[in-house]
Amino acid sequence: MGSEGPSIVTVHITGFKKFHGVAENPTEKIVSSLRSFIEERGLPKNLVLGSCEILETAGQGALGALYKVLESATGDRENGSSAQGQIIWVHFGVNSGASRFALENQAVNEATFRCPDELGWKPQRVPIVPSDGSISRIRETTLPVKELTKSLRKTGYDVMLSDDAGRFVCNYVYYHSLRFAEEHGIKSLFVHVPLFSTVDELVQMHFASSILEALACLN
Repeated sequence: MGSEGPSIVTVHITGFKKFHGVAENPTEKIVSSLRSFIEERGLPKNLVLGSCEILETAGQGALGALYKVLESATGDRENGSSAQGQIIWVHFGVNSGASRFALENQAVNEATFRCPDELGWKPQRVPIVPSDGSISRIRETTLPVKELTKSLRKTGYDVMLSDDAGRFVCNYVYYHSLRFAEEHGIKSLFVHVPLFSTVDELVQMHFASSILEALACLN
């Protein structure tokens, strides 16, 4: 009794490809390199890094691919590999004007793209999920983002808690992910990172790894 240790946490992560105005998306490099990075660094025994996917920087036109990625996590659970633990999605996106990291607390049911996405879509004041109601509908993460932010600050990272993920593709993906998470009993978090020219690539790799470690400690 009491000697089982913390339950298994499986974290699946996504990043984005380049898009208008951002020739090199740091999240593509972070997500592509994170598995090898943490294999060298090591992770808590109860933490499993699941899929690492790079998404098209697009909304409606990339929805099928997004749901295929999201459903891969629940498919693992149905196959028994994650049956005993928590499944968490962590989505990384870039905020090219930011100077620090941001954990996003919520997403809004509104798509108002400042420029066309990579598949040419430029919605204005359109509900992301019409059946959810108006564009003012908000979905919040069920993860303790205040505690996570405090923990990461103590580790030495310049990180803030945010209630505004924008109205572009990052918010679009996060809204769908939060809705999917609620329906399937899993959790979701969106993390905005600066450009590598603002915060060094190695610092960002350590930060991404530290998020996974912090999530493992929530049990």
